[in-house]
Amino acid sequence: MRHGRLAVVTEAAGDSAPTPPRQWLTRGVGGIGTASLLADVGHEVPTSLLPSLLTSTLGAPAAALGLVEGVSDALAGAARLAGGALADDPVRRQRVAVGGYTATAVLASLTSVATTVWQVGLLRAGAWTARGLRVPARNALLADVVHPAAYGRAYGFERMMDNLGAIFGPLLALALVAAVGIRWAIALSVIPGLLAAAAIVYAIRNTPRPAPAERTPLRIRIRPVLRGDLGRLMAAITAFEVGNVAATLLILRATEQLTPQHGATTATTIALALYALYNLAATIASLPAGHVADRLGSRGPVRVLAAGVALFLAAYLGFAVDSTGIVLLALPFAAAGVAIGCVETAQHSAVAALAPAGIRGSAFGLLAAVQAAGNLAASAIAGLLWTIVSPHAAFVYLAAWMVLALLCLLFAGLGGTSRAAQEGSAA
Repeated sequence: MRHGRLAVVTEAAGDSAPTPPRQWLTRGVGGIGTASLLADVGHEVPTSLLPSLLTSTLGAPAAALGLVEGVSDALAGAARLAGGALADDPVRRQRVAVGGYTATAVLASLTSVATTVWQVGLLRAGAWTARGLRVPARNALLADVVHPAAYGRAYGFERMMDNLGAIFGPLLALALVAAVGIRWAIALSVIPGLLAAAAIVYAIRNTPRPAPAERTPLRIRIRPVLRGDLGRLMAAITAFEVGNVAATLLILRATEQLTPQHGATTATTIALALYALYNLAATIASLPAGHVADRLGSRGPVRVLAAGVALFLAAYLGFAVDSTGIVLLALPFAAAGVAIGCVETAQHSAVAALAPAGIRGSAFGLLAAVQAAGNLAASAIAGLLWTIVSPHAAFVYLAAWMVLALLCLLFAGLGGTSRAAQEGSAA
């Protein structure tokens, strides 16, 4: 077998080869999408309740929450890059996916029995590290179970299910707290988490089995990922992510603008409802974005990505303008939600198509690391500009990065998703 190329045993159990694009919703795709839904429900419960656990139950200051979350996010970002190296090997990526989903569920739920802040921090860090490791494996695994002409629909479906989990998770947390209290609510979050691991096992059982071959050396491949069209795509994605601010700043912007007219409590409630609109828009947009990317052919993912970036540009310019009208605030929230649904779907489908099979894990690992580092930079710098200058300056700054990302996409000369790129050597 040529190095970096995935051979398939046609008599393997389950799907023997990627199915035609008209049958894109295979058992494997369904299993991975279900895993994303259940996993997001599972980890959103402890995430939603972590502030109450630390401050109300354990009596820790707000600074403890910031430290725990900061360390956990940093470890998750580093783990995504390392997870990419693990995911380059077809057999190893399956084990990492199962182990990552299982460990995340167990460690996150164990914070329910923590009696000190350091115990919460250790368990949270472990859970987020496992979560980071599994992301490239899941994304590479999804490319194994679907025809390349249907990457857009497959990744759009996975993003849709993930966003649904982000909607249902906090609602489940509220219901569980009312029924059994904070600690039991966190403990019970292990159930959807373990069901997510079972869904990944189901997906793997319906994945083409790689033929026996020399194991892929375990190393992080950065240079091969940054070559050619894939490298130019990563440059454009980097420009976008450095301007992709955390949604919490959007919530803060709405809260500050609505408070003078509605009061702090009502303003906060309205802002959270607008955030729910953002998540709903992302959920609704993901699968159609994937359909459009597939219909437009080889350059479809890049065009959908550009459309998403343009929508973010419009949304940020909308947030830069002062407005106390709920409808006027809802427009940029909805635009940003549709934009993130388009962008995440297009990013994943484009990387899957452009990355040679032998370095697909590394490509997804680098993508995830760029997303994590870029989001941190965007939120930190925008927050400083917000405090030192004004919210207007912060959102104009973010809009400038969207313009740069659009220019990178328009003038990078990306050649599209060629079959040769999918099967090229990683050497």
